Amino acid sequence: MLYPGSHSGEDLVLRLLVIEDDGEMALYLEKGLTQQGFVVDRAANGRDGLFLAAGRNYDLLIVDRLLPGLDGLAVITTLRAAGRETPAIILSALCEVDERIRGLRAGGDDYLVKPFAFGELIARIDAVLRRGQAGLPETVLRVADLEMDLLAHMVRRGGREIEVAPREFRLLEYLLRHAGQVVSRTMLFEAVWDYRFDPETNVIDVHIGRLRKKIDRDFLNPLIHTIRGIGYSLRAPE
Repeated sequence: MLYPGSHSGEDLVLRLLVIEDDGEMALYLEKGLTQQGFVVDRAANGRDGLFLAAGRNYDLLIVDRLLPGLDGLAVITTLRAAGRETPAIILSALCEVDERIRGLRAGGDDYLVKPFAFGELIARIDAVLRRGQAGLPETVLRVADLEMDLLAHMVRRGGREIEVAPREFRLLEYLLRHAGQVVSRTMLFEAVWDYRFDPETNVIDVHIGRLRKKIDRDFLNPLIHTIRGIGYSLRAPE
């Protein structure tokens, strides 16, 4: 992938390190990321991954949560303690909110639950790299007067705290990470519910309805919009 990164205006090819012990998954990631234009190195355990990440300059790390030799979170915390601030996306089959918070507090910049759509991984890589360039806070998402603190697991709008259930939190996080874009029901189902979309279910519409009551009902300008026949979009008022 070509990415604007140099002061001279030249495009840079980004180098990623994938630390993943599942050989099939690692090969899948390497192939897909290479096709996207990234240069990809691989490590099959935490110790090798830490050695590579500490000794070479990478633009981004993709780190499995459960690794042999050295846990993925230990890899990231060790790097952070050594002053290495390379952005890191954690991949994990552990989907509980507490685990996601642990990952972010350990120094991860994002946390993606397995199984995931490859397109979402690419979108999250782009988002993490943009945040790094812009110097924006890495654990706070904002659109207009809506704010989500990933570490504190807190949502506010207009300075007022809003209580949301864990699934609603994940759904709102996805919408915030894709603010201004139209996301389909299929994308939401794969990203938030972690399994294949059933076109007969109305579970997404039910959860969106609950979010709207909490996020939009008491405010003048709605943020969550239905795109008829396609899906939803969270965007700031024009």
